Amino acid sequence: MRALRILLITAVILGGLFVAADRLLLGYAESEAAEKVKARQGLSGTAEVSIAGFPFLTQVAGKELERVDVTLRGIETSANGRRVVISELSAALHDVRLGPGFSSATATTATGTARISYADLAEASDEDVTPAYGGNGKVKVTGSVDVLGRTISRSVVSTVSLVDGDTIRVRADEVPGEGIPRLEDLIRQKTDFDRKISGLPQGMKLEKVQAEEDGLVITVSGTNVPLAG
Repeated sequence: MRALRILLITAVILGGLFVAADRLLLGYAESEAAEKVKARQGLSGTAEVSIAGFPFLTQVAGKELERVDVTLRGIETSANGRRVVISELSAALHDVRLGPGFSSATATTATGTARISYADLAEASDEDVTPAYGGNGKVKVTGSVDVLGRTISRSVVSTVSLVDGDTIRVRADEVPGEGIPRLEDLIRQKTDFDRKISGLPQGMKLEKVQAEEDGLVITVSGTNVPLAG
């Protein structure tokens, strides 16, 4: 019985040491991975990496991580050649394969969401317009036009959609003409717009877009997405 107790105590101690070492190395790996992701994407903002699954050491030995969660903030992309900032991109990457010497990592699949604030969307606009949340999943777009020597400012409620897999489209549901010649056409020229998004992390593509209170939320997915290397 005494020998059995000693064996059990030893097993518990060794198990505790293994868990402590596993968690210590996990924290180090997450920190290093975040720096590599940040360098690869050229971020001026921040990158956070969380590696799921236990134990971490056995996953490393097999050179495959079951899931890695990545959050990027301050991604600079382009829309129609103009700079636009994705304030946050959160992605879950599955079946991440580690390369020789752990110098690279590639996810088999990835899903996530990206967020563009209305202020950043306005900066990417070619026109002097102000987008904001319009309620019920719509975007409110305000713009001014010159008609018959006077400036007319109007706000329209618009539907936002994704077309051609890479372009955000904003179209006014209705523009009252108010009997003023060409008013509707002029307002639509200001408030209706397309923004083709490029510069996302390699392997990621847009799936859909919807309007929420603090900005546009874009669903993204990807295959063979490189984290580092």
